[in-house]
Amino acid sequence: MAAATTPVCPLCDGMGMRVIAQPDGRTAAEPCECRQTLRLARLFERARIPRRYEHCNLESYAVTPSMDPTLRQAHLMAQRFVDGYPVTTEGRGLLLTGHIGVGKTHLAVGMLMALIREKSVQGLFCDYRELLKEIQHSYNAQSNTTELQILRPVFEAEVLVLDELGAAKPTEWAWDTVALILNTRYNDKRTTIITTNYADLPPGGTASRGAREETLGDRIGERMRSRLSEMCVAIEMRGSDFRQGVGRARFS
Repeated sequence: MAAATTPVCPLCDGMGMRVIAQPDGRTAAEPCECRQTLRLARLFERARIPRRYEHCNLESYAVTPSMDPTLRQAHLMAQRFVDGYPVTTEGRGLLLTGHIGVGKTHLAVGMLMALIREKSVQGLFCDYRELLKEIQHSYNAQSNTTELQILRPVFEAEVLVLDELGAAKPTEWAWDTVALILNTRYNDKRTTIITTNYADLPPGGTASRGAREETLGDRIGERMRSRLSEMCVAIEMRGSDFRQGVGRARFS
């Protein structure tokens, strides 16, 4: 089977530049629109947004009068974040907390997609559990990648979406890995958007975890939870399962 070819732009014949007639009769060359289209396509590809979330944007986050006020407020803050980036955000990100299904990942991906589309941001989506698995696999003698090769894009992304923070079993190694990622991005003043199912609270003290809900402090350690308070503005999202409406599986 022949390899697929990229369609040639009919405006510039694949040159990337167009000759435009000026009002005074002279001509001038200017970049063709296809260059920006191609650049955006590459940015979206490098962002590694899973196909499951490709439909998620801020416009499709269905805001209704009946939804919990915290969800409407979260959507408003997400839009303001995109509008103000990077001037008003100054390297700070957002920490979206709430139970499963309230639309945290939808908003996080929506912000990332809007920043790429509107401001040509170099972004990256990472699932916390999958990232840890990938790093662990790099320790295998048969692996062709190193831990640093895996983490470099995470460190260097202008905007990182770290989804489901705290979802993996808390271990000293996982805590050290989280600390390395967050501290590196904090020191470089890079923007991080985080989602988590755990409340932004310190560890629960002496009470057994089986007798109470675990907190973000339980899952990533109090030191890193405290670091997040410097890196991100926390937004608590409450309400019914958002996916039961917009995301519910159905046949057409």
